[in-house]
Amino acid sequence: MLILSHRGYHVELPENTLAAFRAAIEMGVDGIETDIRLTADGVPILFHDHLAPDGRDVAAVRHTDLSALVGFTIPTVDEALELPVPNPAEFLWNLEVKTPAAIEQTIAIVNRHCDRRKLLVTSFCHPAIDEISRRVDVECGLIVCFRPVAMQIRPDWVPSHPRVSSIVWCWEFGDARLIEHSAACGLKNYVYGVTSPDEHARAATWGLDGVITDRPEYLLAADER
Repeated sequence: MLILSHRGYHVELPENTLAAFRAAIEMGVDGIETDIRLTADGVPILFHDHLAPDGRDVAAVRHTDLSALVGFTIPTVDEALELPVPNPAEFLWNLEVKTPAAIEQTIAIVNRHCDRRKLLVTSFCHPAIDEISRRVDVECGLIVCFRPVAMQIRPDWVPSHPRVSSIVWCWEFGDARLIEHSAACGLKNYVYGVTSPDEHARAATWGLDGVITDRPEYLLAADER
């Protein structure tokens, strides 16, 4: 089971920053989950929220101005993917596309880095993943915040392209049975939203392919790497 650091290790560092990513890498995680948005000047940045601190949409603020507003330099996707990692062929970068406006930039970035970085592109915007999966040669996945009625066969709400191979489930709505059924449909399975040490311990028993967590140390300690 892969341990993915959610927005880098940001217990004491700003999330989605190079410093948070470096801290996670130094901890020994298997990968990092991060968020792609576009600024007003078309820069693909790593930033979670859709609003800047002054209330404007991130898409209406220039990159340098947004960095000034938050008080730290917001990294670009390319800058993060250039960070040294112990094993580039195995270290997983989970790129979450936060807005359809970032589709074209994401495709260009993935195509630049896919030969030397292991990438997984995901989104809550399922049409974005349908589009991206047809134009890149990396694994793609859907993020969901619901529990389906049934998972007996590959659901029709999962795009048909074989590169759409993963589901990122919300922890609150999942359990081992759901993961078992999803895996039987040929899908890889991740969860996000795991919080307490007990939840991390339970997630480790579900047969997951990976856990996206703010506190990777809870799993790293049990893994004794």
